[in-house]
Amino acid sequence: MNRTLLMPSLSASLFYKEVDKLRPIPFDKVFQFQRFNSLCKGFVRLARFSDVRNRTHSFDLEKGSGRRWTVERDLQQLKQSATNEFEVVRVVGKNPFLWHDHWPVKDYAKVFECMVVVDEISREADKVVTRIRQGGGDNRIRTGLVPFVAVHMRIEIDWMIHCKKLEQRLKVSEICSSKREIMERVGNISGLKTPTVLYLAVADSLLDEKDEESSVLNGWRDGLVPYEKKKLGVKEEVYGKYSYLIQSAIDYEVCLRADVFVGNSFSTFSSLIVLERTQKMRRLGFVSSCEDGENEWRSYAYNLAGESKGVPRRWMTNMTHSSLEAISYGSSSVSCSSE
Repeated sequence: MNRTLLMPSLSASLFYKEVDKLRPIPFDKVFQFQRFNSLCKGFVRLARFSDVRNRTHSFDLEKGSGRRWTVERDLQQLKQSATNEFEVVRVVGKNPFLWHDHWPVKDYAKVFECMVVVDEISREADKVVTRIRQGGGDNRIRTGLVPFVAVHMRIEIDWMIHCKKLEQRLKVSEICSSKREIMERVGNISGLKTPTVLYLAVADSLLDEKDEESSVLNGWRDGLVPYEKKKLGVKEEVYGKYSYLIQSAIDYEVCLRADVFVGNSFSTFSSLIVLERTQKMRRLGFVSSCEDGENEWRSYAYNLAGESKGVPRRWMTNMTHSSLEAISYGSSSVSCSSE
């Protein structure tokens, strides 16, 4: 269509009760605007609403349910409806987006490579990563910066309600994971030196903890030294200053930089991290993580059983998929190969 995408806004919070935080956050408060256009030149371009000459004269393109939106039908509708007399085409309706089957994974990955977080978020992630690599001052950790494992620990109340309903609907049993199962499988990952620092990426305010014994910090095998935001000393100093969206962006950057990442294959957050880590591995010449060894950027899915008892499944994004369904909605078809 040779058109520019007007910069989208992002919701500051996922929690409807946080009324004071529901005001939208501009895209350029999270990602670098000029850097996006530079890296995605020739593929997609963003513009600001202030660049529009006539904001009142736009064409509303209605999209909704009841029709199978293929790539061809989408393009046909755009060409038929959106003539050049309208400076702005506004996509509205129940489902105002291009469907996940319109995007091959490689194209989606290219857009993600253009989305570089702003310096403020990057600096905050630096503080957290440095604190983790210093072992949080724990005397069991040797001096100097150490490798760490990031675990996207999805055991919060909202997730457990969602995943149990999803398991019932899909008639599967590999979506929800208990704290005990996560601890066992993470503890059995091969090649972890001891002591190993764990960073537990968890929304601790949503945990259902009735007593101290149920804390996410308790119950890990010897040699694993777990930290969450409070124990690390960054809950108020770093995360407390921001809305949920920015907190998630910081956590995303922290997990992305981990030496080993362990997540849930039905979590979009985990899936997007693995997508970026897969891209980093491929740039280093690795198309597979199937062989034993300490491959850089290793990732695992703790909700899926691995090749032997009690281990998580090795996880790389399949870059040959013609659909984003696995990334958008989750999948149990996870493997150690990106092809």
